Amino acid sequence: MWKNSVFTSMAGIDYPIVQAGMAGGVTTPELVAAVSSAGGLGTLGAGYMNAESMEKSIQKIKSLTSATFGVNLFIPEYPEIDQEELQKASKKLNSYREELGIERSELPSNTTSSFKSQLELVLKYRVPVCSFTFGVPDKEVVQELKREDILVIGTATTVQEAVVNEENGVDVIVAQGSEAGGHRGSFLSAFDKAMIGTISLVPQVVDEVNVPVIAAGGIMDGRGLLAACALGAQGVQMGTAFVTSLESGAKEPHKQAILHTTEEKTVITSAFSGKPARGIENQFIRNMKSYEGDLPAYPLQNSLTKDIRKEAANQNKPEYMSLWSGQSPRLSQQLSASAIVEKAVAEAEQLMKRLS
Repeated sequence: MWKNSVFTSMAGIDYPIVQAGMAGGVTTPELVAAVSSAGGLGTLGAGYMNAESMEKSIQKIKSLTSATFGVNLFIPEYPEIDQEELQKASKKLNSYREELGIERSELPSNTTSSFKSQLELVLKYRVPVCSFTFGVPDKEVVQELKREDILVIGTATTVQEAVVNEENGVDVIVAQGSEAGGHRGSFLSAFDKAMIGTISLVPQVVDEVNVPVIAAGGIMDGRGLLAACALGAQGVQMGTAFVTSLESGAKEPHKQAILHTTEEKTVITSAFSGKPARGIENQFIRNMKSYEGDLPAYPLQNSLTKDIRKEAANQNKPEYMSLWSGQSPRLSQQLSASAIVEKAVAEAEQLMKRLS
């Protein structure tokens, strides 16, 4: 049944399941390769990677699988740097550094981006699929990728964002609902105006654009896959579902937090990065809540908290980690990535037979 999907044909995959390109180390080459080898679309989350680490990861993926895979990039953001603001924000974090035994870190001095060199690597290795978050690439970039037969996927959290993606020439649009974990791809509206649920967002986007739409946000299994297709989507993108997979690079406290939490315990916070993101509420989020309106913008706050998040993970202190999770954690499983793909497909097919 999946062979007739426009998206699977365009992407050269067997099943319309995209593993989200989560940045920060979750999407190991082993995870990406396992999803792709199982017939889905594995995606390297390269948003925070420098050129050297990204190139090594691409090479590793290509050595592990001959199947189609993708790379996800962040459209760069360049907020103004106010040294006084940064100093105040950093001072608020010193108590956590002291508790964790971290030396005082230097303040971010610039907001340089690896975006250009990342694009060059996508083109150099002719990565089959390139997806984008936090904005839309210029039309020239889209066309350059297309000339190399690279499928271009954009991200939208509102109908208007989907329209802008289509106008810039992307081939496929991920319609990302508010249930999604971590940072969502909002770029036109304030985040609170873009908090539209998946079941509401997807059909409205499908009706407005003429390119295939992929549903994302809270989707964890075959039920979500079939429901998304009923709404008009050509497939699904799943993130949290793969965070707890065996091949995931997420730290064990993060995996265990997802496996043992419940839907009402996820919240939207800017405390870790300066950009709203959904994660499991913990002590750091509670402590920083009153300061959220005064924090530096992304990616500056993200740089300020990096040492805290890293050391907290090393010391197994989840209360100070960014425990990104969507709103369906009860559906998470600690299985291999291939088993997650195969189980979702089998479940969707069984449901389809039952319904017909």
